[in-house]
Amino acid sequence: MTSVALTIAGSDSGGGAGIQADLKTFAALGVYGVSVITALTAQNTRSVSAIHNVPADFVAAQIDAVFADFKIGAVKIGMLSQAAIVDAVAEALARHRAHTIVLDPVMVASSGGRLLDASAVDVLRGRLIPRALVVTPNLPEAAALTGASLARDEREMEVQAREILSLGARHVLIKGGHGSGEESVDLLVGQGDTVRLAAKRIDTKNTHGTGCTLSSAIAAELAKGRDLVTACRNAKAYLTATIAAADQLNVGHGHGPLHHFYSSWRKS
Repeated sequence: MTSVALTIAGSDSGGGAGIQADLKTFAALGVYGVSVITALTAQNTRSVSAIHNVPADFVAAQIDAVFADFKIGAVKIGMLSQAAIVDAVAEALARHRAHTIVLDPVMVASSGGRLLDASAVDVLRGRLIPRALVVTPNLPEAAALTGASLARDEREMEVQAREILSLGARHVLIKGGHGSGEESVDLLVGQGDTVRLAAKRIDTKNTHGTGCTLSSAIAAELAKGRDLVTACRNAKAYLTATIAAADQLNVGHGHGPLHHFYSSWRKS
């Protein structure tokens, strides 16, 4: 049977992040993607100029529709924007007994626009983090979720990851892309040993959609039946390749998108 992954996220009119990046990632990794749109953003590589939230009951209707017809192998959750939408998503996933959930706690766009209301953060912590197989915060998101300062090293990253773990998630992948040094290091923290995932840091401004791409790549690999450690390793390798190829694209005037189809475009 064809592997299917679901993304629940906002639409990026610039095509670099959100639903668009997720579906590109699913396709590039050989997984059929279905989607639930939580918000429409007027967005490009420079900024987010407007957000139109989808009514919470319609978000729930979309989730019900896809679960009624598709065998969902994994769910990726991105931008949720408002507390009512977080509640609707949590209730719908419980209703459909979804367990393989990758939660990317999207709070701020790479261009600086806020994508999650401050009032929704506590709801996210209380209702969705406990449902997640893995939560994938970057350093600013981890700091916001824990009320701490930005982690300065791997020890502080692990401390913050374990605090998020205590909220009920089964695993936390804390991402070091906002850090410094020759390597970009992510830490996968669960009940056992911490797994260190490192890649050479790539010098490019075209990194729009990195968090969306990594979390959706993990979901795609899980939908194909990979275990979590393998899924995270494969996703990290794919993300690194899309960043390395990002400068081959010449689109927009700000922080450009990743090259999700670097492999197939090169062949064609």
